Amino acid sequence: MAGFNYTAVDHMISYLLGIPGQEDLHTWISISLFISYVFALLGNGLLVFIILTKSGLHEPIYLFLCMLAGVDIVFATTTEPKVLTIFWCNYREISLIGYIAHLCFQLSAFISESGILLIMTFDRYIAVRYPLRYTTIVSHSLTRKIGVAVFLRAHCIIFLMTFHRKRLTFCRNNILPHTFCKHIGLAKYGCDDICINTWYGFFILMFTVVFDVVLIFASYVLILHTVFHIPSQDAHYKAFNTCGSHVCVMILFYGPGIFSVLKQCFGLIHVHILLASTTLLAPPMLNSLIYGVKTKQMRDQVVYVFSPKQK
Repeated sequence: MAGFNYTAVDHMISYLLGIPGQEDLHTWISISLFISYVFALLGNGLLVFIILTKSGLHEPIYLFLCMLAGVDIVFATTTEPKVLTIFWCNYREISLIGYIAHLCFQLSAFISESGILLIMTFDRYIAVRYPLRYTTIVSHSLTRKIGVAVFLRAHCIIFLMTFHRKRLTFCRNNILPHTFCKHIGLAKYGCDDICINTWYGFFILMFTVVFDVVLIFASYVLILHTVFHIPSQDAHYKAFNTCGSHVCVMILFYGPGIFSVLKQCFGLIHVHILLASTTLLAPPMLNSLIYGVKTKQMRDQVVYVFSPKQK
């Protein structure tokens, strides 16, 4: 740590410490993170490849899944390479421009994934509520427009955040006890009043995550209401099986994040940092596994890719 006790702070350079107090474990932690990152890349890459190359999977639900897998790849890649360079190469330095760019990609991927999960929930509601009219309502044209809208929402919000961040000047300590870039982690080292940044961060949270979660919850209330009014038990099973994968993915995406925030308030800093690093990798790594195992069409195509002779 002594190497970071600077008398003069370079305001355009920051230093990410990794997990303070756990330097002896950095190598072992990095190995597990690297394995998880590789699984995330391979699993989501395989999903994208299968969906794009198999015409039978060019349906809205699979196209949304393809978007989700692509965002998961970006989401994992925005953080893990930098984490690994800290643990393996002891390269902790990051420029202000690099920090902001890193943060923009990370948050835009997060907001995009939240939006895609919301749209997938609406898609499941329409599939359960209007099964005979599903293909008419959710057309390929509508799917493309929805995808563009989701990504535009994320990038517009992040563009405004970047504008506010660029207006800050930094004159305090630039040594950040973390493994990746965080919105408020940089703002609190600014010399200026960060009230706007704090409220804007709160606005992002409310307008994206909280807003999406509320609509997702409302959609599943409607789905359950519709399912329980269907007399057929087979229809019940099919509906729950259809939504099961999506529910698991949402729990993985939102659950660890909420737990991480609570841990930040009440737990030790190294526990919070380790949990936050794991939280960013868990959804990308496990999403592909969940959809690959629970979705029959995807499972059959994965088996076919690795065993072409099996029909």
